[in-house]
Amino acid sequence: MSYRRRFGKDNSACDSGNDVEGSASGEEANEASKSLDHEVAHLTKLKSRPHQHLRGVLPGKLRLPVSTLKMLMGRESNYSGRGRFSSADACHVLSRYLPVNGPWGVDQSNSPAYVSQFSNNGLFFVAGFQGGHIRIYDVEKGWTIQKDIRTKSLRWTITDTSLSPDQRNLAYASMSPIVHIVNAGSSTTESVANITEVHEGLDFSVDYDDEEFGIFSVKFSTDGRELVAGSSDASIHVYDLQANKVSLNIPAHTSDVNTVCFADETGHLIFSGSDDNLCKVWDRRCFVTKGQAAGVLMGHQEGITFIDSRGDGRYLISNGKDQTTKLWDIRKMSSRNLYPRITDHDWDYRWMEYPGHLRTSKHPFDQSLATFRDHSVLRTLIRCYFSPAYSTGQKYIYTGSSDHAVYIYDLVTGAQVAKLVHHDEPVRDCSWHPTYPMLVSSSWDGSIARWEFPGDDQVPTVVKPRVRRRRAFY
Repeated sequence: MSYRRRFGKDNSACDSGNDVEGSASGEEANEASKSLDHEVAHLTKLKSRPHQHLRGVLPGKLRLPVSTLKMLMGRESNYSGRGRFSSADACHVLSRYLPVNGPWGVDQSNSPAYVSQFSNNGLFFVAGFQGGHIRIYDVEKGWTIQKDIRTKSLRWTITDTSLSPDQRNLAYASMSPIVHIVNAGSSTTESVANITEVHEGLDFSVDYDDEEFGIFSVKFSTDGRELVAGSSDASIHVYDLQANKVSLNIPAHTSDVNTVCFADETGHLIFSGSDDNLCKVWDRRCFVTKGQAAGVLMGHQEGITFIDSRGDGRYLISNGKDQTTKLWDIRKMSSRNLYPRITDHDWDYRWMEYPGHLRTSKHPFDQSLATFRDHSVLRTLIRCYFSPAYSTGQKYIYTGSSDHAVYIYDLVTGAQVAKLVHHDEPVRDCSWHPTYPMLVSSSWDGSIARWEFPGDDQVPTVVKPRVRRRRAFY
C-alpha cells in the first residue's frame, strides 16, 4: 500500500477531518469494513464518537470528524448539560492527533533493542537490550535514567520484561528457565545483579532438565501477585509470587509459545500464541483436563509472534509470521484445531523473505474478524498493540516491522493511517503512551526513538553508532 504524504511533515490537516487517510486499496478496505460489521466496531465508535448534538450530517455531505473548534465551542455552550467533555468526546479529539512527528532520540545502545514499554500510568519507560542491559527512564523528568540494570545469568538476549502494576518490581526473562525480579523502586540507580542489588531468581523449569529451555514472554497479572510465561517447551507456566513457586504448568501447544498474556484484570483467562500457528484461550476456572484449552483461534498460516489483549476478556490481536496482524473475538473460537498445520519447510522467517505465492493464500477456516497487512514480520518476534483506551478509545492498532518502520492502522476500516520511518534495522517493539500523543519505537539498530504530536520545531540528529551484529533469532 501507499500513503499520500508522510505524516509529521504537514500538521495543518489535523483539524480538517482528513488527517487519518486510508491507504488500503478499495477492495482491502471494503473487506476490512465488512469483516468489522461487528460488535467491536460499534464499541470502538462509541468510545471515540462525539455527542450527538455535534455530529449531525447534512444531506449530501460526508460524515467527517467534528472539528476541534466546534467541539470546544460546544463544550463552552454546555451542549451536554455537564459542562465538560465526556470520555468519548475527549477520545474523538485526541485520537486525531497521532504521535507521528519526530523522531527525538531517547537513548542509543551498541546492542539491539528488543523490548520497550511504558508503565501503566505512563510515568516510566522500560527498554531492554540484547547485551543484558535494561534501563528504566523517568518520563516526567526529561527521560532521566531512574534505574540502570545489568542483568544476571543472561542467555542470548533479554526476551521480555514486565513492570509490576505498582511499578515496584521489574521481571526480566531470557532464553533461560530463570526469570529475575529487580526492585525497580529502590534508591539504587546502578543495579548490577547481585553486586549492588539482589536480582531474585524465579525458577520456571520445575521438573525439566533442559539446557535449551527458555522463556519468550513474561507478564505480571493485574494484581501483581502472579507471573505468566510462555516457553520453548511449548508450555505456559504461572508463577505464584506469594507462594514463591510455579502454581500451574500447561502443555499448551505443539511448538514454542512465543507470547502469553492475561486477558483481563480478573486473571482467569490467559491468551497464548505459538509457532504451531494457533492462538489459544485458557480458562483457569474450568480445567477439566490438563492441557485442554477453552478454545482455539485459527487463521494464521505461520507462527504467532505476539498477542495483545484489548483488556475486556473478549478481543485480542496477534502478529503472525504470515506477515499479518489479525483481530479476534474469542466467542468465535473452536473447541479444537480443525486444520492441520501446513508449513513451507523451505522457508525460514529468520533470514528469508516471505514467499510471494503465500501472501495471497487464505486459511480455509479463518476465524479472525479482520486482517491487517503492509508491515513485515521477519527476523524476530515483532510486536503489535491496541492504541490506548484513554486517548484514542482503542481506535487504532500499531505494530513494529522488519522493514525498519512502525505502522498504525485504523481498527474499523483497516486503513493504514501512518508509517513512521527512521530506523536502520527491524523495529521489534513500540509503545504508545497511555495518555499523551507520544509513541516510542525500539530497534535492532540500538536506538530508542520518540514520536509526538505536535513535537518541537527543531528535530535533533539522532546519533547512530555502528552496532556490532550478532545473528538474532527471537
